[in-house]
Amino acid sequence: MLPSSRTQMGLFFILLCPANIIGLWWAVGSPLVMDPNSICRKTKRLAGKQAELCQLEPEIVQEVAKGTKLGVRECQYQFRFRRWNCTSHSKYFGKILQQDIRETAFVYAITAAGVSHAITQACSMGELLQCGCELTRSRAPPSPTAGPGTDGTAWEWGGCGDDVQFGYEKSQQFMDAKSKKGKNDIRALIDLHNNEAGRLAVRSYMRTECKCHGLSGSCTLRTCWRKMPHFREVGDRLLERFNGAFKVMGGNDGKTLIPVGDNIKPPDKQDLIYSADSPDFCSANRKTGSLGTRGRVCNSTAMDTSGCDLLCCGRGHREETVVLEENCLCRFHWCCVVQCRKCSVRQELSLCI
Repeated sequence: MLPSSRTQMGLFFILLCPANIIGLWWAVGSPLVMDPNSICRKTKRLAGKQAELCQLEPEIVQEVAKGTKLGVRECQYQFRFRRWNCTSHSKYFGKILQQDIRETAFVYAITAAGVSHAITQACSMGELLQCGCELTRSRAPPSPTAGPGTDGTAWEWGGCGDDVQFGYEKSQQFMDAKSKKGKNDIRALIDLHNNEAGRLAVRSYMRTECKCHGLSGSCTLRTCWRKMPHFREVGDRLLERFNGAFKVMGGNDGKTLIPVGDNIKPPDKQDLIYSADSPDFCSANRKTGSLGTRGRVCNSTAMDTSGCDLLCCGRGHREETVVLEENCLCRFHWCCVVQCRKCSVRQELSLCI
């Protein structure tokens, strides 16, 4: 792998693996116990702005760790019904990160988005000294349709708007590998593009929220602020980009990416891009990072990716009855305890053969 890709992949292994889980640096070499709290103790393995951020702003790095985990959890939610389900198993996950496939594009985008989102959220919550609420002095007035009220209603920026630009810049600083790129480092160009697509999925979809003020429910004054989209919206949006991802190849100059295929428009900044076809993920294969789909729960009546025909790769499925324990007969006792009984529930599952 080329330097910039190696830098970010090593970073992924630190950030993705919680305490007491074994990860591998660069996906090879000696196993290390990866703990988000230890990121800044390993600055020798980071470079440039990453090491500088660790030294000068370690509290930002803690939010980077939270944001990466947020991204991986969202990845697992979005891919829960697909053959590749964004497993966090370090050995298999590392193989995914070594490839230029669509799944890798999504991982880079959703984690860069998660870091931007987490840092911005920490700013709004007053958890970081370096930032706070968004500055609104030079911002244009909110549109008349931004919130309750009518045209002509007095307004003012207020509340605590999310300073998404700060989160964007810190995510860019830490997640974009700053190592010197080789002359033909197409992989670095792809990774940087997908990182940016993830951040833009947050920054480009800020929404305006307003609150009315006035006597008897009137709206004589509106206070408005800017908020980030919910992270589930970010995940949904990036999944759409994943489904329509562009396959690219490197230009002759080693600095540009060209879409593969005839009459295909160039991808824009919010599109996901990749350069290699994905494996089918049907069978376990450590070389490709595939855990296979044997034993996965599927939907025997669905026709989408969760259906047994697609998820089981045509191998068929079997029905199995399992007994699960669930909370039931819950009662609220003043004050303030909810007590429940445990009930056994029989459930029919379809499992891939």
